[in-house]
Amino acid sequence: MKILFFDTKSYDKESFQKQEKNYPGIEIDYLKTDLAPKTAPLAKGFDAVCAFVSSDVGSATMDALHEAGVKLVLMRCAGFNNVDLEKAAEYGIKVMRVPGYSPEAVAEHAMALALGVNRRLHKAYVKVRENDFSLGGLMGFNFYQKTAGIVGTGKIGAAMARICRGFGMKVIAYDVCQNPDLADFVEYVSLDELLGTSDLISLHCPLMDNTYHLINKETIAKMKDGVILVNTSRGGLVKTNDLIDGIRARKFAGVGLDVYEEETKNVFEDRSDEILEHSTTARLLSFPNVMITSHQGFFTEEALEAISKTTLDNAVAFEKGETTGNEVLKRD
Repeated sequence: MKILFFDTKSYDKESFQKQEKNYPGIEIDYLKTDLAPKTAPLAKGFDAVCAFVSSDVGSATMDALHEAGVKLVLMRCAGFNNVDLEKAAEYGIKVMRVPGYSPEAVAEHAMALALGVNRRLHKAYVKVRENDFSLGGLMGFNFYQKTAGIVGTGKIGAAMARICRGFGMKVIAYDVCQNPDLADFVEYVSLDELLGTSDLISLHCPLMDNTYHLINKETIAKMKDGVILVNTSRGGLVKTNDLIDGIRARKFAGVGLDVYEEETKNVFEDRSDEILEHSTTARLLSFPNVMITSHQGFFTEEALEAISKTTLDNAVAFEKGETTGNEVLKRD
């Protein structure tokens, strides 16, 4: 099988090349350019393309991939909201993903954001570098015996719930499907109850029609004053303008974001010499109680190894006509 790998970073190539020797039937060509309608024709002569959560795998791209003869889209990530599944089904293009690479990697990053923004570590680091050892503006609160609200209790949400339990927090959760593995210490409640009683709210649900802008003006109003909000899942879960209004109204003790609505052009790119064309990111960064990281929740050695192995396993299963449970199907 010949795979064209889009949006290659050095760490992508390194992790996949380590695995390639275990898959002698697979040949990968690596491109720095990302997958989009204009670049999709480059896949002519390839059996599959490998894309990421920031790639454009929409309708026009699917048209071009079909014209190029591609039969498989390998998403080296869990998310697939950027994929036109209807077009894929129409053309008989199979879409496969990596649903769980390292849940602990993302959950640990979520807690790192929560701790960092709570204790203002981003501010403290800068102050000390400038020989300012004063404590003004660095006050936080104990997580011990506070309430953590986990929205979405799949593998990553479950890992976050266990971390919060380890901090001595009471853990409550909201999900349409309850995770039986958490029954001994997690209490499932309504979303309204979670919003109203949690000191820390961490989002771990997929981006779907019913979760788009889950955090908005109305749901923010239901939260406790002084809550910490963390999002390491999908930027579209939070309506950014409403979040900014809530921050300005001093609703939040802190906000930690590894994902946000405007991130697509920024993900994994060095734009330090550019004037950004939109103001949303700058507005968020202007607040002293906001920390933003660049979609790095997954970025551990263990996660990259799992992503590369599962992606290549998916390719092998496709060639053999086998199903793995990693197929992404069009919803009726």
